[in-house]
Amino acid sequence: MYKYAILIDAGFLKKKLFVRNNRVPINSDLIIDFVADIKSSMANVIDDKTFMHRIYYYDAYPADGRFKNPISNSKIDLQQTEIYKINARIISKLKITPNFAVRLGECAFRGWKVNNSALKSNDGHGNVNIVESDLSLNIQQKGVDMRIGLDVATLTLKKQVNGIVLVSGDSDFIPPMKFARKEGVQLILCSLDHKIKTEMLEHSDYSLQV
Repeated sequence: MYKYAILIDAGFLKKKLFVRNNRVPINSDLIIDFVADIKSSMANVIDDKTFMHRIYYYDAYPADGRFKNPISNSKIDLQQTEIYKINARIISKLKITPNFAVRLGECAFRGWKVNNSALKSNDGHGNVNIVESDLSLNIQQKGVDMRIGLDVATLTLKKQVNGIVLVSGDSDFIPPMKFARKEGVQLILCSLDHKIKTEMLEHSDYSLQV
């Protein structure tokens, strides 16, 4: 019996599915269907009978809070935005979906950032005119990558699985990928045709096409 776990970098997956689905907003059903496709693909590429141990889904609960634009003083309540509502619904649904383990980091407000297009435009004397629409909230995720790395190490050291399917295109995961392979666990990379560094392929055993 070949036992494997699926580890999903949610930020990466949602962006790729958004493009695949003609920029239709992502929902939990699309993610569940994607996992079903992975299970089907794994059954085809592994000679032994396969058993899916668990799906680990790594995300951060959407940022909330009320903020005031420093130029116009207009207010924004993040809990009332569509992106907040969509991501909150996804997390709530996956938390109670069989075999899903939702691992949540944090979203932190890091001030306001100026869009690159505004910075590139000037009056010829190096002066830039910034208006309300040139500013956006700088929201950063914290703790998500660390949780993925820790779970790779835990699954490996406790010998809970024979293989790990990593859904990501982030080269920051190369060290835990190398660790898993050195300890005898197969590392199956699912990058969804994302352009990745060669090292990610070098330190995986198989590239899964889904």
